[in-house]
Amino acid sequence: MSKNILLPTDFSENALRAAIYAVTLYEKEPCTFHFLHASRLKASRMSNMSNKLTHVMAEKARQDLAKLKEKIETDYANKNHSFEVILTTNDLQASIEVLLEKTKIDLIIIGTKGESNAKEMLFGSNTVNVIKHVNQCPVMVIPNSYEYVKPEQIAFPTGFNRAYGDELLPLKQLIKVTNASVRVVHINGEDEISEAQKHNLALLKIALKNFDHSFHWMTNYDRVARAIQDFTIELDINILVMIKYKHGFIEDIIKEPIIKRIGFHPTIPFLVLPHN
Repeated sequence: MSKNILLPTDFSENALRAAIYAVTLYEKEPCTFHFLHASRLKASRMSNMSNKLTHVMAEKARQDLAKLKEKIETDYANKNHSFEVILTTNDLQASIEVLLEKTKIDLIIIGTKGESNAKEMLFGSNTVNVIKHVNQCPVMVIPNSYEYVKPEQIAFPTGFNRAYGDELLPLKQLIKVTNASVRVVHINGEDEISEAQKHNLALLKIALKNFDHSFHWMTNYDRVARAIQDFTIELDINILVMIKYKHGFIEDIIKEPIIKRIGFHPTIPFLVLPHN
């Protein structure tokens, strides 16, 4: 069954790299990629523009979408892939919400930020809004200037605080696509977890029994972000996967945009799974 993958684009280099990553990652999978460009013009600007100028800007965006589609089709895609382009004058978040209602989107892949964002920002505002508000499907964030590396190691940090259910399906699908090993990491010692956590750990072992996996324990860390950073480096991790729980780590990092304060520097693709 063909996957539907949404690729928001602002025509920046980062958005292009995210698109290239997407078609390369799913090169052997039947996929329809939906390029979405949302260019909402503020009312104050609209009042000073002629209809002709608005039309010119829309036409320019339409041409840029066509060029992007042609480039990806010609240079990176194959017979497994088809492409659609979507141009809208709504803001990005509203456009995505409408699209998710109309189309069964399996995954959103987006760059961390456009070229205009300040360097101290962890994610751009568009990316933060997508992570924050999209709960119908996973969101994968591709870091700035990231060059595709075939995923062989996937990290899955978890606190074993909740039972695992359907939210793990995208992780399992990713493992099947990449044939990668999944490394489950807990920021604490194995002998320091509660009975409830042990129960959830047992459930996770059952869920991953058909996949190459291992469990790792990171002790002597007072900051989750630093432990995750060190783990991804030490095990040469290619994709970081986390579930978006309410009041969890992902909420913390999208509330706190300043890199030096949070201590989290994503240098590899980061897959956010919605909590069902």
